[in-house]
Amino acid sequence: MKKFLVLLMLAIPAGMFAQQKFGYVNSAEIIQVMPEFEKAQKELQDLEKMYTDEFNSMRTELEKKGTEFEKLQQDSAPENILKRRYEELMQLDERLRQYSQEVTTNLQQAEQEKMIAIQKTLRDALDVVGAEGGFVCVFDLSGGIPFINKNLCEDVTMKVRAKLGIPANAVPALPQPQSK
Repeated sequence: MKKFLVLLMLAIPAGMFAQQKFGYVNSAEIIQVMPEFEKAQKELQDLEKMYTDEFNSMRTELEKKGTEFEKLQQDSAPENILKRRYEELMQLDERLRQYSQEVTTNLQQAEQEKMIAIQKTLRDALDVVGAEGGFVCVFDLSGGIPFINKNLCEDVTMKVRAKLGIPANAVPALPQPQSK
C-alpha cells in the first residue's frame, strides 16, 4: 500500500506536466518578414546614403584644397601662406576622420533603436499568442536552444505571424549587396 501511494504521488506531477502546453517560435524568420523590419531597413539605407553623400562632399573639399596646396607649393608661395593652408588641410582631414567615426556610431545606434522597437512588437504578439494558446512556455528556435522535442511542443510561428498581420506565404527578402 505504501508503494502504491508513492507511485501515485510520483504519477500526479507527471500527469500534470503532460497536460502543460509548450510551444516554439522562430523569431528570426518572423522579423525578416515584418513590415516594420522592411521599413527600418529602408530608413537605415536612406540614412546611410545621406551620411555617405556628406562624407563624399567633405572628401571632395579636402581633395580640392590638397590640389590648391600643391599648386601653391609649386608656385613657391610664402612660407606663412603654405603653413596656414597646411594647417587647414590637417583640420579638414581630422574633421573627416571624426565624421566617419560619428557616422558609424550613429548608424549603429539607429539600427539598435529600430531593432528594439521591432522586437517589442514581436514580443507583444508572442505574449498574446502564448496567453490565448494557454502555453506554459514558448521557446525561440533562433535563440540558440540546443534541443526542442517538436513532438511535445507546438510551433506557434505562424500564429505569431498572423497576429502581426504577416501573410503565411511571405518569405524573408534576400540581403541586398551594399554599395560603398
